Amino acid sequence: MNKKNIIVLGCGLVGGPMAADLSKDNDFNVTVADINGEALKKLSSNHNLNTIIADLSNPDNVKKLVKDFDFAVNAVPGFMGFKTLKAIIEAETDVVDIAFFPENLFNLDELAKEKGVTVISDMGVAPGMSNLLTGYANHLLDKTEKVVIYVGGLPKIREWPYEYKAVFSPVDVIEEYTRPARIVENGKEVIKTALSEPELLNFEGMGTLEAFNSDGLRSLIKTIDAPDMIEKTLRYPGHIELMKVLRETGFFNQEEIEVNGVKIKPIDFTAKLLFPKWKLKEGEEDITIMKIIVEGEQGGKRKRYTYDLLDSFDKDTKVHSMARTTGYSATVALRMIAKGLYTRKGVSAPEFIGNCPECVKFMLEGLKQRGVVYKETIE
Repeated sequence: MNKKNIIVLGCGLVGGPMAADLSKDNDFNVTVADINGEALKKLSSNHNLNTIIADLSNPDNVKKLVKDFDFAVNAVPGFMGFKTLKAIIEAETDVVDIAFFPENLFNLDELAKEKGVTVISDMGVAPGMSNLLTGYANHLLDKTEKVVIYVGGLPKIREWPYEYKAVFSPVDVIEEYTRPARIVENGKEVIKTALSEPELLNFEGMGTLEAFNSDGLRSLIKTIDAPDMIEKTLRYPGHIELMKVLRETGFFNQEEIEVNGVKIKPIDFTAKLLFPKWKLKEGEEDITIMKIIVEGEQGGKRKRYTYDLLDSFDKDTKVHSMARTTGYSATVALRMIAKGLYTRKGVSAPEFIGNCPECVKFMLEGLKQRGVVYKETIE
C-alpha cells in the first residue's frame, strides 16, 4: 500500500502535536509548514516528519504548497483560516480544518463540491466533537428539543489575577469576550452579549466553575432543528468580572486612539500586556472540560443524551490537553477520510459525521486510544 502524503499547515500549540500524532502512522508521510523555523526544527528533532518554512498568510503560497499532497490539515490562526482553506480547496486537496475562522464555513461548500474535495471544518473539541456528538444524538432522537454545551480550557494551577492561561490562540480567546453570542431560543436565533448570563456550576473533578454566553454554536444554529440551543464557556469563578472590566473600559477595542502623538489600537496594547501572563509555559499543566446535553423524544418517550469529557495535560508526551482534545479530533477525522469511511464531497460541519454511527464509533475509539475519553450517559 502506498503511503499517503499529508501536510499540516501551522506548527503552533495544536498544529505541532497533530503533525507528531500523524507521523506515528506507518501509512502516512507527514510534512509540516510554518513561518517559524525554530518551531519546525524543534518538532522535527523529535518526530519523523518533513518541514517547510513558508509564509502561510499568502494564499498563492498555500495553493502551490498543498497541491501535491493527498490530504491537508489547516491549523493556521483564525484570522487567516478562511482564505487558507479556500486556497486548499482550489488546489483540490482533501482537508480537515481547525482554524475556527469567523466566516461562514458553508460559503466554501459550492467551491469544494465543484472541485470534488472532502472538507471537514471546525473539527476540534468545541466546535468539533461538541458538534459531532450533538449531531449523533440528534440522529438517534425522533425529535430534538434542547442542546446545552459547556466547555472550557483551564490551567490546572490557578494564578492571580486571571486564573487563566491561553490554551489556544490568545487573539481568538479575546474574540470570545467581544463577539456577540448567537443562541437559539424558542426556535429563533437570538443575539446575546458575550460574557452575559453567568452561571455557577459544579463539575465532578473540578469543583465550581462559572459559565457565560459565548459564540460557540456556529454551524449548529443552521444544521440542527432544535428550538433551544446554547453554548457556554467555562472559567474559574471571578474571570467574567475581570474581562467585563477590560472590555467596558475599552481595552479590547479595535479603533485606534492617540497617545502622546502615537496612534495605537487598544487591543494591541492589551495583547502586549496580557499575553505574557496568559502564555501556557512548556510543561505547565492544563485541563479541558466539556459537557454536552441533548434532550428530546425517542420512541414516544423523553430521552437525554449526555457526554462528559475531563482531560488533562499528558505528562508522558508533554502535550497540553487542549492540543490533545482539539488536535487529535482532527487527526482521527483525517484517518477516517483516508480509510474511506467518510466520503461526502463539499464542506461538512462535524455534526454531519454524527449521521454516520460507524464514523462516530471510529472517532470515539480513535480518541480513546489517545487517552481522550468521552463518557456517555443515556437517561
